[in-house]
Amino acid sequence: MPDTTNRLAGIAYISVDGQSYMLAGELTYSPGDVERESLIGQDRVHGYGEKPRAPFISGSFRDAGTLTVADFNAMTNVTVTLELANSKTVIGRNMWTVEAQEVKTPDATFEVKFEGFSGSVTEQ
Repeated sequence: MPDTTNRLAGIAYISVDGQSYMLAGELTYSPGDVERESLIGQDRVHGYGEKPRAPFISGSFRDAGTLTVADFNAMTNVTVTLELANSKTVIGRNMWTVEAQEVKTPDATFEVKFEGFSGSVTEQ
């Protein structure tokens, strides 16, 4: 078996409520709960403003013949689990999908973005 001690990127797996899906690429996640914006005056930087943001997990999925894409649009309280090449596990709890899914037929892919409440995406 090859030594993967130094592997940081590449292979990744995703499952939703325990069901594995084919991941075509571009898996992205953000556990961040806030967005900050610098408040700049004409004289100097005054500080920053902060507002809440929804943590998210998103990716490009492959449309398999056994898959129903419409099922993703109906997901409103799911657990999303990522297994990353660097041995990290990312879990999103109580997540819902945003944006309607559109299949690109040349490569049978579609984008899915899950969002959740503050603290819903954790890294282990």
